[in-house]
Amino acid sequence: MTYVLLVLGAYLLGSVPFGYVVGRLCGVDPRKEGSGNTGATNLARTCGLWVGIVVLVLDFGKGFLPVFLALEMNAPWPWVSLAGFAALVGHCYSVFLCFRGGKAVATTIGVFAAAAILPLAVATLLCVAAIAASGFVSLGSLALVTSMPLLLLAFDSPRYIALSIAVLLLVYWRHRENIGRLARGEEKPWRRKKQAEEK
Repeated sequence: MTYVLLVLGAYLLGSVPFGYVVGRLCGVDPRKEGSGNTGATNLARTCGLWVGIVVLVLDFGKGFLPVFLALEMNAPWPWVSLAGFAALVGHCYSVFLCFRGGKAVATTIGVFAAAAILPLAVATLLCVAAIAASGFVSLGSLALVTSMPLLLLAFDSPRYIALSIAVLLLVYWRHRENIGRLARGEEKPWRRKKQAEEK
């Protein structure tokens, strides 16, 4: 029962719509601006970089805390994985926002920061490199979750491979519109404002 409550608590914590709350404090409803989701990238675009960073940290914490607590409780690894995934589902499908939410990347980083820090560090470097090379945050996000199962194998952390595959599928689903725009060459780069100013 303790572990079941942990998973339910992880979902509720993940559901806390920090992006929406911070956005409203800035006078913006992120569901009606930009990409329409409550994640850090949309808040950075609609409210400014520092606001996006605040939301990024808060969303990171939603993933980190449940997994950290599960590990501190010496929960079996399947329950640790369920707690982490529940936080991600809560972030994407918040009970407080009529089951809408963000795209789970910052919360994913929080989950694996607690569960598998070394594979995550390499995956994050790949994510940053992909964003720097392409200008697309979505591409970096996909690179991060795509590389995690392989990196978990490389770093001998197989117990979280099932979690990483579930996360990969969830993040790809949440980015399905981005993937379509990338395929059509219509995705908006992160650097678009700077590029427009230079022209």
